[in-house]
Amino acid sequence: MLSLRNYDIKYVKGIGPERAKLLGSELGLHSAYDLLRHYPTSYIDRTKTYSVRSLHGAVGEFPSLQLRGRFVSFNVVGEGASMRLIGLFTDGSATIDCVWFKGVREMRKRLATGREYVLFGKPSYFHDNLQMTHPEVDPPEAVESAPGVRAVYPLTERLRQRNLGSRVLHGAVVAFLRSRTTPFHDTLPQAVVASAGLMPLDIAIREVHMPSSPETLEKARMRLKFEELFYIQTDMLMRSRERKSAIQGYMMPRAGKWFNDFYYQCLPFPLTNAQKRVIKEIRADIMSGRQMNRLVQGDVGSGKTLVALMSMLLALDNGYQACLMAPTEILAAQHFETISELAAKIGLNVRLLTGSTRAKQRRIIDEGLRDGSIHILVGTHAVIEDRVVFNRLGFVVIDEQHRFGVAQRARLWKKSDVPPHVLVMTATPIPRTLAMTVYGDLDVSVIDELPPGRKPVATVLRYDEQRAQVIKGIKAQLDAGHQVYIVFPLVEENEKLDLKSVTEGFEHAAEIFAPYKVAFVHGRMKPAEKEAQMSLFVNGDAKVLVATTVIEVGVNVPNATTMVIENAERFGLSQLHQLRGRVGRGADRSHCILMSKHNIGADTRKRLELMTSTTDGFVIAEADMQMRGPGDIEGTMQSGLPFDLKIANLARDGQIIQLARKAAEALLDSDPTLTAPQNRYFASALAMMLNRSTDWSRIS
Repeated sequence: MLSLRNYDIKYVKGIGPERAKLLGSELGLHSAYDLLRHYPTSYIDRTKTYSVRSLHGAVGEFPSLQLRGRFVSFNVVGEGASMRLIGLFTDGSATIDCVWFKGVREMRKRLATGREYVLFGKPSYFHDNLQMTHPEVDPPEAVESAPGVRAVYPLTERLRQRNLGSRVLHGAVVAFLRSRTTPFHDTLPQAVVASAGLMPLDIAIREVHMPSSPETLEKARMRLKFEELFYIQTDMLMRSRERKSAIQGYMMPRAGKWFNDFYYQCLPFPLTNAQKRVIKEIRADIMSGRQMNRLVQGDVGSGKTLVALMSMLLALDNGYQACLMAPTEILAAQHFETISELAAKIGLNVRLLTGSTRAKQRRIIDEGLRDGSIHILVGTHAVIEDRVVFNRLGFVVIDEQHRFGVAQRARLWKKSDVPPHVLVMTATPIPRTLAMTVYGDLDVSVIDELPPGRKPVATVLRYDEQRAQVIKGIKAQLDAGHQVYIVFPLVEENEKLDLKSVTEGFEHAAEIFAPYKVAFVHGRMKPAEKEAQMSLFVNGDAKVLVATTVIEVGVNVPNATTMVIENAERFGLSQLHQLRGRVGRGADRSHCILMSKHNIGADTRKRLELMTSTTDGFVIAEADMQMRGPGDIEGTMQSGLPFDLKIANLARDGQIIQLARKAAEALLDSDPTLTAPQNRYFASALAMMLNRSTDWSRIS
């Protein structure tokens, strides 16, 4: 297969220079290898022929299908852009109209009455007449010589407009495969193929493009999915093992005054067993002499920031500075305030650096970092600027790290001669199989307990006709002295989507909840304006905050006990869970109200009802992936993968991920550097698949 990377796609029969140029620009297909790895998404069954009579009364039940017969007549109707060709087709049992709106003259020249043809298309009714629009038309001998099952490939609209569709691609692939007499060399080690019970690569490639049966197709897809995931798992594990064995880190053996004074004087509540376990895992890492690269997953409100602070205090006790980087100014400011408040008694020098920090304050921060008087710097992307120089940076915390690019994280990582220890945090629960793939080179810790006193948020689903009851409940919470969030999906009204807008919602809320003050924030506001509105709510001057999802993370108001989410059907499960996490942060009972239209689909209702049945973020994340696919999760994290997946699916192929992981571990246990003779071909294939121009392997 590797040699096919140098086989220009224009030399594949049925492609040629012009089509090659199109396929390269539209799909990134440049070689025969690319063409064979452009896998079908579905298949058309051409093995069965239907009678026209059998379609009457059952058109809705049929997808695209095949008919065999003759044209009785042709009629060209209209002129110019409205011209169409209508052909009356019969197989002896009944007749059906075939209609073409494009290529009318070409089709009229090509087709003749009285000659036998095979049609393929989707039947429909037009004014009670059976019809097929733009059916494929072939002579019987062409169909008989083609595979009975034809692959359907992912395409772009431009390719379709240029008449380069699935049929052309499939024909080119079939011609190429049939012309090749030597089997494709298997890219995986034979021991792995045998132990996993995989189909050989040559058979898998042929079967995925030209399946001989549903059973062999399934085995072929399994083989090709396993291969993609095995490449990724092997790469992840090699990087992780290399880092652990080769990359030295600062030794931090002491737990001294900073850590102990905080523990005995400032701890707001007893640590949960989960927090204690994670801190012990971090301590073991920073005492090992190797660089720590650890991911801490913790549900909303599980106390990740406290664990991060205590870990940074360990760095201070060993003579190092620490840094916490967050993706937004709101979240960075929240971390700064939390850490400053928690550690106020012990004299910790914590500073906040964002894009909004004034020049005078920046100079003070720059000096404090250089002379070492600043212990912890909290900030946004501003902390990775070249002018930010630490005296001795030893510990880095990155919050919601999937929002940062690899190169951005690398710049922070390089601010120290010896790699600082890296602690990555996320409040977005990551399903185990996804974490195993995207964060496969990190050690993973999970904080799976809530601090004492935190009560689960009661979640209910309410429909628009129940709004009066909901408003009455909100007023009761406000009268009791509590605060309320109301979240909308859009900034301005969009009639097409018929969604509530935050501006309209603010005006309505200000009216119905008077005399209580209502604040509002959205992503299009200027930072100063947004900060002013947020401050009104955080300080308690405003009792209601109308907002978009900018408050999804980084807002901590313990007095807020109610979260109302308008048009909840428009949000994903994980996002709903993040929003729900803004309440229930105090000792009072809290509520999340999901507002929705009544006429929603069954899948949407199922998703919303799941939110009302559990507060476990990991259960919700798994369900979200199963219902919607990886979606945004995969999209935002795809940069964590060494290459794009062509056939494997992170949401649905969890068992294959685990199988590939175990196989990769076994291979590297027996041959850590992949230099054994039987593994050299796989090592070459892996290197070619990765094709790294920059080595990010040492960057978390």
